[in-house]
Amino acid sequence: MTIKELDDKLNSPGFQDPENGDLFYNFFIYQYPADKEYDIRRQIQEFKANLIRPINYVDVLCLNLFEEFCNFLDQKKFLKHPSMLKYQLEKEQADPSKAQNTQDTLTRNAHSPEFVQFLHQRILDHVNIEDKYRRPYVFFYGVGSMFPYLRVNELLALYEDYNDTSRYKIIVFYPGHRENNSFRLFGTLPDNHTYRATLLINE
Repeated sequence: MTIKELDDKLNSPGFQDPENGDLFYNFFIYQYPADKEYDIRRQIQEFKANLIRPINYVDVLCLNLFEEFCNFLDQKKFLKHPSMLKYQLEKEQADPSKAQNTQDTLTRNAHSPEFVQFLHQRILDHVNIEDKYRRPYVFFYGVGSMFPYLRVNELLALYEDYNDTSRYKIIVFYPGHRENNSFRLFGTLPDNHTYRATLLINE
């Protein structure tokens, strides 16, 4: 699917209806070459700017997953430390041989119910705003920056219990491609089966 085709789909009244689609799964994957990452990030902001115009009145929540993870860690206390993020960074800088311990801690936190709840609350705060705008979309990007702490299929599986398919669709921007039933992050790293998501392709 080209950028123009994705833009047309996002602007389609039918696709903007959260209840128009799969009753149980509202995850959609848009794949693109990894070397287009920053072009896509700029395009995401263009999508958001265009959709909020009066012709649509659609306000999109754009979540950079890595930035959200850093914010989550930064506000999470660890023992006497007010920020787990700063503690982990300082610990690794002081003793680089502990890098694996830091990575294990980050991976564990990325898979934690607390982080998933943190993302869910960000989404709820957005969709519950009462004004003239509709909020049928949540964009997830920064997927590559989250590797190896959290894979897309893992995130979507973890989020299933919180998901409200009647209120919004989650569009995941994925820097990679599909090979048979598996996805390859950056076109090289196996990412296993993407959990119950619809791949946005040419129709």
